[in-house]
Amino acid sequence: MAERPLDPADFPGADPDGLAPGALVFRMTSGPVDLDDWRRWWSYAPGASWRHPDGRGSGSNGRERHPVTQVAYEDALAYAAWAGKVLPTEAQWEFAARGGLDSAVFAWGDDFAPKGRRMANTWHGRFPWEYVPAGKTNPGPGTTPVGAYAPNGYGLYDIAGNVWEWTADHYTTRHRDPAPSTCCAPRNPRVDVAPPDLAASAAPERFPRRVIKGGSHLCAPNYCLRCRPAARQGQSEDTATCHLGFRCLIP
Repeated sequence: MAERPLDPADFPGADPDGLAPGALVFRMTSGPVDLDDWRRWWSYAPGASWRHPDGRGSGSNGRERHPVTQVAYEDALAYAAWAGKVLPTEAQWEFAARGGLDSAVFAWGDDFAPKGRRMANTWHGRFPWEYVPAGKTNPGPGTTPVGAYAPNGYGLYDIAGNVWEWTADHYTTRHRDPAPSTCCAPRNPRVDVAPPDLAASAAPERFPRRVIKGGSHLCAPNYCLRCRPAARQGQSEDTATCHLGFRCLIP
């Protein structure tokens, strides 16, 4: 999707010459900034795509073991279909992410960094201007190769941090109440239809939002501690960024 020409009709008032295909790329700030406006550290990079994750001039050489990024929901869905797989639902993703530690805060336990050890590719330092390197594993903010950190209890790598991951579920601000039963909630609740609650207080969005899970290498305790299995975020289906990818499920 990031490689498609942009339709000026979708961006009223914009300079047509500036509507070049591209995607969002993270840029560290030169110093502390208020964290109330993401545009301070995100910029639209013409030419950014899965082949050029950081914009024109960047490439995938040396990143063969890294998760793919700059893929919108449609791209992830197409790949999963091509591979004979599917995208997981939010419930499936979270069950797998917990790795058997159903009551733990993180996929590895309750401490973010037990005995000072980094457990996932997340931001250490003060976001978005100060990053504390971790040697060759994390010399700076960005993706790391699969296997750079230990897997969870089910053998899944990078279930926390590294890149956010698309799920198949539409985003809703709150989960629906469990079925009125004396037994239990559905085993795999799905949100197959865009819920109306997001449009109740704002203009309808052009693209629906899907749930993304897992957090990314930009998650920092002072800004976004969403590398927890329970954490969730809504993302517009047309969005492609340098910290958003996916993983597939064998149906």
